[in-house]
Amino acid sequence: MKISTKGRYGLTIMMELAKNQGGKPISLKSIAKTHRLSEHYLEQLVSPLRNAGLVKSVRGAYGGYMLAKQAKDITAGDIIRILEGPISPVEFDQEEDPAKRDLWFRIRDSITEVLDSTTLENLIHYQDEGSEESYMFYI
Repeated sequence: MKISTKGRYGLTIMMELAKNQGGKPISLKSIAKTHRLSEHYLEQLVSPLRNAGLVKSVRGAYGGYMLAKQAKDITAGDIIRILEGPISPVEFDQEEDPAKRDLWFRIRDSITEVLDSTTLENLIHYQDEGSEESYMFYI
């Protein structure tokens, strides 16, 4: 499974909103400018996140977007599933060799475990620390 720009930029949007949790709404224009991304593309990505109840919009001159839940309650897996669909490294074939099928299930389960155990709060705290150490993900 390859995470597309939908998933990567969706995480970017959500991390920016998480960093500002409790503050004023953030415009997609400011996120796009900060990360040198297309504002139009970000608008397309925020819609499914809003429909899923992860983001809320605030209208008006000082409007923008905010998290609808606490950063600790939103996982990377939530965001990736909304924007990319089900997490699966391959299309499963019922007639496939059981050993290979078991491998694909184990890979899927490992990826799912990492994504579902990593919250937005984890990601923004890691980014804030500026540590040279990186997460060690065992897949």
